[in-house]
Amino acid sequence: MNKKKEEKKLTKDQAEKKILTLKKDLFNIRFKKVNNQINNPAQYNLIKKSIARLYTTLKNTK
Repeated sequence: MNKKKEEKKLTKDQAEKKILTLKKDLFNIRFKKVNNQINNPAQYNLIKKSIARLYTTLKNTK
């Protein structure tokens, strides 16, 4: 719950930068998943949800 509140307080530029870093993380996790090197498979879904949450906050701030 604390992360959600922090994400809502981000400015537009900060949110866009965070989306880019999360997308890079998601890309790396996909490769780890294919090579069976991933430690926490639930992390993939958590990152996807946080990206969607950030896009929603960006959409609502316009």
